[in-house]
Amino acid sequence: MRKSLVIVAHPNLDNSRVNKIWLNELTQYPDLITINDLYANYPDFQINVMREQQLVEQHDRIIFQFPFYWYSSPPLLKKWMDDVLTYGWAFTSKGSKLRGKELALAISIGGSERDYSQSEDEMYTINELLSPFHATSNLIETIFLEPFTLYSTDRKSDAELQNSAKLYANYVNMKTLEPFTV
Repeated sequence: MRKSLVIVAHPNLDNSRVNKIWLNELTQYPDLITINDLYANYPDFQINVMREQQLVEQHDRIIFQFPFYWYSSPPLLKKWMDDVLTYGWAFTSKGSKLRGKELALAISIGGSERDYSQSEDEMYTINELLSPFHATSNLIETIFLEPFTLYSTDRKSDAELQNSAKLYANYVNMKTLEPFTV
């Protein structure tokens, strides 16, 4: 049975319509999904590296769930990556504790899909903007999966958000997902 670790990095989860609904849906699968809310666990940004590494080691699929803003992730997720994905544990010339695990992103995006497509007005696609995550996945020898994205979150009805939560839970629980290719 595949176990997923969802690492949630939302600086204001109480005021998030999307991420709160997504998490509520994931709690329906306690035997398959572990939720790790970084901002709740580390409000002082002092990450317990050993605890986090043990959590990651106990799971087959790691999913970073966060709102996409300023073309990246919230700062605590970046700090988590800096602190937890250490040389000697996450990567070395001889391998990684993470080799073969799956790494995925679940991203809520306020802008429209058109805002993140290459056109005369826009310079970068969402996949290009996510390339640092893909590069990190390559370094730590995980299988980078096609991201789960929800665009135009500010304009979604409650019913649309509930539907996205069901789709997200299916995404997290799927036995196999498509690897991400550029």
